[in-house]
Amino acid sequence: MSLNQDTFIQVNGLTSDPATWIGQSVISVRQLASSGLELLMKTSDEMRELVKTKGGDERLKHRILSTVFYEASTRTSCSFQTAMMRLGGTVMHVDASSSGNTSSKKGETVYDTLRCLQSYTDVTVMRHPVKGTALDALKCGLDKPLINAGDGVGEHPTQALLDLFTIIDELQIIKDKTSDVDPAEPLIIVMLGDLKHGRTVHSLAQLLARAQTRFLKRPLVLRFCSPDSLKMPDYIKEYIEKCAREVGSSITHEDFSSVQDAMLNANVLYATRVQKERFEDINEYNKVAGAYVVNRELMKDAPMNLIVMHPLPRVDEISTDFDTDPRAAYFRQMENGLYVRMALLALVLGKS
Repeated sequence: MSLNQDTFIQVNGLTSDPATWIGQSVISVRQLASSGLELLMKTSDEMRELVKTKGGDERLKHRILSTVFYEASTRTSCSFQTAMMRLGGTVMHVDASSSGNTSSKKGETVYDTLRCLQSYTDVTVMRHPVKGTALDALKCGLDKPLINAGDGVGEHPTQALLDLFTIIDELQIIKDKTSDVDPAEPLIIVMLGDLKHGRTVHSLAQLLARAQTRFLKRPLVLRFCSPDSLKMPDYIKEYIEKCAREVGSSITHEDFSSVQDAMLNANVLYATRVQKERFEDINEYNKVAGAYVVNRELMKDAPMNLIVMHPLPRVDEISTDFDTDPRAAYFRQMENGLYVRMALLALVLGKS
């Protein structure tokens, strides 16, 4: 376990010991050790059972969550709020977007806003359009946990964690269900669409690379399929290669332009929308909008055991005619966000 002085986060600091989670901010997937991933996945599974059987409990009674969103959100915001309420807590939501009504319109800094909210609440969830904002706030010094709900084109750690939970659940990696799977058989995951701006795929690629050796325990092949102008950033690829070198794990990444070629023998197709709001020139957006569309016609020749995921919202990159296909996992993935965020809140508040 080492302290990363450049990022002010404790790499591998969140372990299987619940005490390592209490009072901790969650800014990056790099904070989770393999054993910490196992604890979070196990706790998420327990939260799903809790919701299905009892609806929730009161372990976070008298605890208050503040959610402050400088960007639009439906799933992340609502699932965090619901997670807190399912565990008996309450929520204070702040719309800090340009259409909201907060002191950010008067020039208040993000740090001052967070200090204000943390004066009244026990844990804060924040989304911001600028990469690194959550980390910058952490550097200034916060007394209570801050959870990064997305920072521009940077990271979206809780999305990556629910994505991992979905992958291991859908592919039956949870609960030793893979005894009939050859451990030498590679796990092939295709990431499709806007890989340049997609913070979800940035976090997921890093998390999968970290999880491969001790958690997934299978060779990992990441296939990046995108238009030339929207390729996965080099720093993500370099991090994957670094993980492979340092732990001697079997991780490879490949670039594709053809989704048909990328899906050959794949286990997961992770589609993303082209993020119009990240483009400064609308003409550049129009060149790549609709570059890939997942529909019944495309999926006719795809593996029958492949699952299709998407962080949502979608625009036109997955046709609604595919929604009834059993391989469409994106709505189950969305539901899993509740259980993972319940687990995360319980862990950082010491009530797991």
